[in-house]
Amino acid sequence: MRTATHRFEVRACNKNARTRLFSRHTSLALNRNSVHNARSFELTKQRMRKRPLNSNHPIPRRRFLKTSTSAFLASAGFPLILDATDKAGSRRARVGSGEYVYECYHDWGMKSLPAGHHYGGASHGVAFDANGLLYVTHHGSPDSIFVFDPKGKFVKSLAPHQRTIEKEPGGTLGRGHGIDIRKEGDQEFIYLAPNHASLYFSKITLDGELVWHRDRNAIKTDCELFGNPKLRFRPTNTSFRPDGGYYLGDGYGSHYLFEYDMHDKFVRAIGGRGTDKGQFQTPHGQWLDDRDGTPKLVVADRANKRLQWFDMNGTHLRTQTGFLFPADIDTQGDLMLIPDLHARVTLLDKNNNVIVHLGDDEAWRAQVLSNNFALRKQRPKWRPGRFVHPHDACFDQQGNIFVAEWVVSGRLTKLVRV
Repeated sequence: MRTATHRFEVRACNKNARTRLFSRHTSLALNRNSVHNARSFELTKQRMRKRPLNSNHPIPRRRFLKTSTSAFLASAGFPLILDATDKAGSRRARVGSGEYVYECYHDWGMKSLPAGHHYGGASHGVAFDANGLLYVTHHGSPDSIFVFDPKGKFVKSLAPHQRTIEKEPGGTLGRGHGIDIRKEGDQEFIYLAPNHASLYFSKITLDGELVWHRDRNAIKTDCELFGNPKLRFRPTNTSFRPDGGYYLGDGYGSHYLFEYDMHDKFVRAIGGRGTDKGQFQTPHGQWLDDRDGTPKLVVADRANKRLQWFDMNGTHLRTQTGFLFPADIDTQGDLMLIPDLHARVTLLDKNNNVIVHLGDDEAWRAQVLSNNFALRKQRPKWRPGRFVHPHDACFDQQGNIFVAEWVVSGRLTKLVRV
C-alpha cells in the first residue's frame, strides 16, 4: 500500500554467487586506478579465501556487496547499474546506490496477459488495493484497467467506460490514465482520470460498478471557470484528503485542481496555467504528503519541472526544483517516490533531500528524448536497468517499487531492494 511503513527483505547469496560477484565487483573497483582501493580489495579477497565455504555460513548478499564494490562505488558517488544472477540463472540489472539498490524485473506480469489483452499505446497508472492486487491503467484493450495478483498473475480487466471510439480494429481504444484507491467505511473505491476531453472523472467499486462521474459540464455547474469555452478539459489524476475529500486534477486541460469535500460538494479550484508560485504547467499528478505529521497537498508540476506544496486550505507553502519532468508522487514512511518522465525515478528523504535517482544516465536520456521520443516505440532498443518514460510509480506493502512507463506496448517494472 502507498501509506504504510514496511521492512525490506534481505536475501542471502550462495557460495557460487558469492564467488562470481566478488570477481566481478573486484575488477570494477580495480579499474578505477586507485592504489588504496586495490590494496583494500586484495585484503578483502585474502580474507574471503581463508573463510570456509560451507552452507552453514552463507554470506548475506547485502553485507557482501557492502564490503566490496557497492561500498566503493557508493562512497565515490557512482550510481549502480550492475548485473545479478537469479535462481533461474538469468541476468537482472540493478539500479541505485548506497542503501537503496534495487533489482529490476522488467515486464512484470506481461506474460500472464490473456490472448487479446494488451497495453496498446501505453501503460499509465498504478495503484494497490488492501489485498495487494495491482491495478494498471492503459491505452490498450480490452477495457482500460488490468488487475494482477502479487505474483504478477492476471486477475481481471475493468473500466470499459474509459474508452473512446477510434478508427482501428475493434473500434475503441482504452484511455486509462490516473488511478488511486482508498477505503471508505468498509469498502474500497477506485478514483479514475482518463486523459481524453470527451470522457470524465469517475469513482467505481473494485468490481467496476460506476458510483459517479464528472465531465466538463458537471464541473462547469460547480465552478464558473468552465464558463470560458476556450478553457480546455482533459483529466490527468486524482488524490485524497485526510477528511474524506478529494482532488480532481485537470492537468492536460485547464491546469487546475478541483477540490471536493467528502459529500461530493465543490470547495475550490487551485492553480491555473502559469509559472508563478501556486500556478501550474501540467499538474500531472498529486498526493497527500503527511510524512511530518501535517497533511499537505503536493503537486507534480511537470512542465515547470518542480514540486509544489499547499496546505489543506489551498495556500501555497513551498516549491522545490531540481526535477526533469516529474510525473506523479507516492510516499511510504519517510520516503517520497517521484517517477520522472525523462528516464529516471527519484527518491527523497523526509526532508525532501534527494537520496538517489534510480536508473539515471545522461547519455541514455539523450537517446530517449531524441527524435520526438521515438525510442518509446522501439522495444528492441530498450536496455535492462534503464527506464524510458516512467509515468507513475508506487510502493507495495513490502516496500518494493512498481513503475509504469509511457511506452508503446506498455511496461511494468518491479524494483526489489537488495
